Amino acid sequence: MLDGLVMFGNAVVGYLNPVSLTLAFGATLLGVVAGCMPGLSATLVITLLTTLTLKMQPNQAILVLVCAYNGAIYGGSRTAILLNIPGTAANAAACRAMGIATTGSVVGTLFGLVCLALFTPMLGEVALSFGAFEFFWLALLGVVMSGNVVAADPLKGWLAGFLGLFVAGIGQEGMYAYERFSFGNADLAGGFGLIPVLVGAFGFSEVLTVMSERLARPKIMEFGSPLPRIMDVLKYWRTILRSGVIGVWVGILPGVGEDMAAWSSYATAKRLSKEPEKYGKGSIEGLMAAETGDNASVPGGIIPALALAIPGSAPCAVLLAAMIIHGVQAGPMLMVENPQFVYDVVAMVLFSTIGILFFGLFFIRPLLRIAQVPRSIMMPIIFVLCVIGSYSLSSRLFDVYTMLGFGTLVFIMRRNGYPAAPFVLGLVLGDILDKNLRRGLVLSDGDLLPFFSRPISAVLAVLVLWTFITNVPIIHAAVLRWRDAVMARVLPAIRRSS
Repeated sequence: MLDGLVMFGNAVVGYLNPVSLTLAFGATLLGVVAGCMPGLSATLVITLLTTLTLKMQPNQAILVLVCAYNGAIYGGSRTAILLNIPGTAANAAACRAMGIATTGSVVGTLFGLVCLALFTPMLGEVALSFGAFEFFWLALLGVVMSGNVVAADPLKGWLAGFLGLFVAGIGQEGMYAYERFSFGNADLAGGFGLIPVLVGAFGFSEVLTVMSERLARPKIMEFGSPLPRIMDVLKYWRTILRSGVIGVWVGILPGVGEDMAAWSSYATAKRLSKEPEKYGKGSIEGLMAAETGDNASVPGGIIPALALAIPGSAPCAVLLAAMIIHGVQAGPMLMVENPQFVYDVVAMVLFSTIGILFFGLFFIRPLLRIAQVPRSIMMPIIFVLCVIGSYSLSSRLFDVYTMLGFGTLVFIMRRNGYPAAPFVLGLVLGDILDKNLRRGLVLSDGDLLPFFSRPISAVLAVLVLWTFITNVPIIHAAVLRWRDAVMARVLPAIRRSS
């Protein structure tokens, strides 16, 4: 504990310089601005910034990405409050009172920050006992859970996730460099670059989605003073604490994301509230719950990304990819090889939270103007950034074609009810799943039994199987019929014996 406080202090002091503070607050403001714009998302912001920070020092680049991530999740509430429309998906529950939203976001992030500092080292120590067998099931569980929670139809979510796993397997495999699904094409032999695919999935597809929809100019809602009353905050301390716990827990779950944290916190607060009839009509308690939950899930999602290399959401998946590009190897060995980095990330989130508090209370009217920028102006700019970002990685046109192709694919998937988040999570986790499956088979000499006989592997395998059974109607119905048949035979026998 004392060592952790010392490393956290060193991290804070290390960023107390003009360059780092400018990057931290500037990235936070950029994230807030992007979150304000309907149609843009935290995932898109991180993806584009990843391509723009390649030449920066790793710590400074990751500082920019973490601060922009936190700011974008908060920034969506500006649009929901001022224009009565959601910016990012996580803020659709927020409808008024920017001061309350800012307070809830700050408190939620601080709660998640404490959990990030406490639980990441603990989870990292537990993960040291994981082997190839456990990481295979953990990666598969992340894809399955994401598809189950994010999609309205779990089957479509799983298909999107497995498509991501398939795309991750294209190119030379990691052990013997054997080419898979390349069809003799030299570009395909190297596989699809992760960043161009992500830029397409969350950048170009968003451009296509926004430009395909006609949106009337929204009316601006009235708002009062941004400074919240202390009693409004203290009155709902139970809601804040409960929503913080829910947000962190949902953030830790692989592939679930900030929007689910917001709605889970909101629904729980409404169910336990003494005034549920006010929810949806400007309830301060509901707003506090939603904002605390979604921002608490930001540090919560970073916990498994750092400790297990398993991202908690789509933005975390991009953040994890960016860390790998900048030479940070997340996973169980991080706390052994570079424990200081965990507390560096905690300090980054802290500075971002300070920026959110300042910008959220004193930059209201400028943010309102930004939120009214026409989409016809913003989308061409985003498209140009997508092209430049994809090409800048390795200066080859194949990456631009990759971005365009996968952007079109994800756009078609979205139009037909297939979510993008499981696809991206499958793409990021595909390498982990593939390498650990092959490594496990090598260790067991081709025997599949250790994947099911080791205690942790068995638990994870049961969770994966249970997720399938309870969400596929045909399988679920078959299990129920089997249960009824067994009980029909067992109960008479028990009665006769008694």
